[in-house]
Amino acid sequence: MAIPVMIPPLPIVGDLGIPEAVRGMVILAHGSGSSRFSVRNQAVAAHLRDEGFGTLLLDLLTGKEAEQPDFRFDIELLASRMRQATDWVREYPLSRHLPIAYFGASTGAAAALLAAAEPDSPVYAVVSRGGRPELAASALRLVRAATLLLVGGHDASVLGGNQWALGQLNRQSRLEIVEGATHLFAEPGTLKTVARMAGRWFLDHLPG
Repeated sequence: MAIPVMIPPLPIVGDLGIPEAVRGMVILAHGSGSSRFSVRNQAVAAHLRDEGFGTLLLDLLTGKEAEQPDFRFDIELLASRMRQATDWVREYPLSRHLPIAYFGASTGAAAALLAAAEPDSPVYAVVSRGGRPELAASALRLVRAATLLLVGGHDASVLGGNQWALGQLNRQSRLEIVEGATHLFAEPGTLKTVARMAGRWFLDHLPG
């Protein structure tokens, strides 16, 4: 179960869910053209909660901003909102003691990686679903978090950028192809595969 929260100072809006016996906190950012209400995004967050992770599923832009392409592809702006949400999680009473991870899709993955590249980033692990990590190109070598790049087997336009990004990331990072999936992972069973792989990655790389 998740509840809506407002994250100052902008504010940005998110859905927060923290299960009992929580083992870590995952901040989720969707791509351009999507929202935190997307069935796909909600399904991944619900699976992670079932695995024992708290989730904060974000809309990184306001409603008006999301209507403008210049904002939707402003990775620096999106990353700053990820950092804003991360600071909030570190101060919120029910999550401030928890290790933090990021899950990003499409441009949200680039924002997550750019935020994770900050020298003081507390993020232990990042999962990218159909992400555009090359949009954070200048920062990839600075990311210390273990990063899992998930790409659909039928998403050729994104695969090349992810293969290049893997060569820039640290040795803890990995690229996995989800067979039968296109960019949105709408094919039967593919999104469940993504959610399971993400949960396992976070279990393996978050402390405790």
